[in-house]
Amino acid sequence: MPQYRHEWKHEINLPDRIAVRRRLRLIARPDEHADGGRYLVRSLYFDNPADKALREKIDGVNRREKFRIRYYNGDASLIHLEKKSKLSGLGTKAMAELSAAEAQAIVDGDLSWMPDSGRPLVQELYHKMRAQGLRPRTIVDYTREPFVYAPGNVRVTLDYDIRTGLQCTDFLNPNCVTIPAGEPVTILEVKWGAFLPDIIRDAVQLEGRRTAAFSKYAQCRIYG
Repeated sequence: MPQYRHEWKHEINLPDRIAVRRRLRLIARPDEHADGGRYLVRSLYFDNPADKALREKIDGVNRREKFRIRYYNGDASLIHLEKKSKLSGLGTKAMAELSAAEAQAIVDGDLSWMPDSGRPLVQELYHKMRAQGLRPRTIVDYTREPFVYAPGNVRVTLDYDIRTGLQCTDFLNPNCVTIPAGEPVTILEVKWGAFLPDIIRDAVQLEGRRTAAFSKYAQCRIYG
C-alpha cells in the first residue's frame, strides 16, 4: 500500500528564499546528501504524444501520475527511475535503480531488456511506453537546497535556477544545452507525514504567499 504524504508548494522570490533559508537553518538540518547544503538535480520526464501528464497537471486532475529518470550532481553512478502519483492533493513516490547503460537504452528507444529486468517499476514503465506511447519528453535541471526535520517526517526544499532541455532528451550527455525556463523563480516545497509541526509551519510562512500547484515539468514545457 503506497504511503501518501502531504505536500505544499509556494512560488517565492529571492528575498523570500533568503528569509526561509535563514529560519530553517536554525531549526532543521540539511539533507545529509547535500554537498554544501545543496545539490544539482537533472530529471528526464516522460509524456505521451497527447501530452497526458502535462494536461492532467494543468487541468488539476485528481488522480494522476508521471514518470521520470533522475540523477544528482552529474553523477551517473546512481540513477533512479521514479513514478510520482497524486491523489486528492496527497503524493507518493515509487523508485527503482537504473544503470547508466539502462537509462541510455531507454533514451535511445531500446526497450527490449525491460520486461525481464526483474524490477516492477521498470516493467510498468515498459508496458505504459508500449500501450500509452510514453516517451522521454524533456530535461529539467535545477538547484535544490533540502532540509529535514524528524518530527512529522518533514522535508522542506528550496528549488531554483530551473532550466529546460527544450527538445533534448539525451540527459546523460553533459554537453546537452539547457536554458532558463522562463522568469527566475524559487519553489518552496514542504512535505510531511501524519502532522506538520508548528515550528516548521511558522518557518515557511510568508506574507502574501499561498499554496500553488507549481510544476517544474510544466514550467519547462513553456517553449513547446
